[in-house]
Amino acid sequence: MISNPCIEVQTTSENRFSVPAWFAEVAIIAGYLEKKGQLEAFAHLVRLVRGRFGTYEPIDFLALLIGYAISGERTLADFFERVEPFESAFMALFGRRCLPHRSSLSRFLADVDLSCLEAFRALFEQQTFADGWTSETIGGIFDRQGRRYLVFDVDATRQAARQRALPCGPELPTAKRRLDGVCAPGYRGRKRGEMVRTRTTALQMHTRQWVGTYGGRGNGAYRGELASALRAITTYLKHFAFPPEMALVRLDGQYGDATVIAQLILAGVYFVTRGRGYLLLEHPQIQRVLAHPPTASVTRMNTGQVVELFEGGWLELGEGLPQVRVIVARHPAPAPGKDIAVGKRVGEWVYELFLTTLPIDGFLVEDVLDLYHGRGAGDRSAR
Repeated sequence: MISNPCIEVQTTSENRFSVPAWFAEVAIIAGYLEKKGQLEAFAHLVRLVRGRFGTYEPIDFLALLIGYAISGERTLADFFERVEPFESAFMALFGRRCLPHRSSLSRFLADVDLSCLEAFRALFEQQTFADGWTSETIGGIFDRQGRRYLVFDVDATRQAARQRALPCGPELPTAKRRLDGVCAPGYRGRKRGEMVRTRTTALQMHTRQWVGTYGGRGNGAYRGELASALRAITTYLKHFAFPPEMALVRLDGQYGDATVIAQLILAGVYFVTRGRGYLLLEHPQIQRVLAHPPTASVTRMNTGQVVELFEGGWLELGEGLPQVRVIVARHPAPAPGKDIAVGKRVGEWVYELFLTTLPIDGFLVEDVLDLYHGRGAGDRSAR
């Protein structure tokens, strides 16, 4: 037994819950939003008309969701359990009184309509796009002619949801699943599950700002979500008095078909994407290019594989459609029987197509490939 007169230990039979480690961060974020007037703006500008609303307003649910996002708790149930002893203090940070019940949150999220969501998006764009940034500090890249571009990444990711088996039979009612409202059958890739939800994001690559995020059931409405992302990008540029043609949008192969490319050109932005089909490989102009030595060769950093690049020039993807610049990449095909992740095997080669509207005098073929793979977006210059 060690005795120390300087130490006094007190115990009590009453429960004393420890303050969550994330509570201080919520207090800082809430104080910042209050100082900027964003909480008051949200309370007055974002409205939702619904039955059984009770005493709650959208600001109550926003406070709850902000806390849940910051907390890092594994599930919403874990968050409610952790915040329950401090719910009055938690809601007071946002100028509110009562923490909504989890069932109220479920009903609220189910009833959120498009007008409410768009009002929140508009408020987000007005309050956050230019906050703390200037036209000089938001970054950019410069091409070989000194022209400046802001790089945006538009990406759609799919999350598969697993469903437990339910008994079925003529004597049983039709099964109702909660995921049916947000998920639907779709492409799962290598992910395990039965249902899919798609989330499309737009990211400013230099400042790492989220410009927009959009969700959809199943494979989503990728053209509609792309249109929303392009509107957010042009709104972002307007905050800094930049024209749409300063945007350089990077997209994956889902957007590499003629109709989507026409949509991008109509929006007035530059883009780089992977071709969705390979019919252009049979075009006489591309065949003539492939008959000559490659324009450049690059080595992949992770595998050491040498990739040959060909400048295919400008081509029309269809009758009446604007021209796009075509770049062909090829590398040796793997041994017979081995699958290829991306590209089309033709003889001893695997071909990939990249489509862009970037000018040839500003971006070499290797510059375009670097941009597509996410390299070079954070650099100040393409030179």
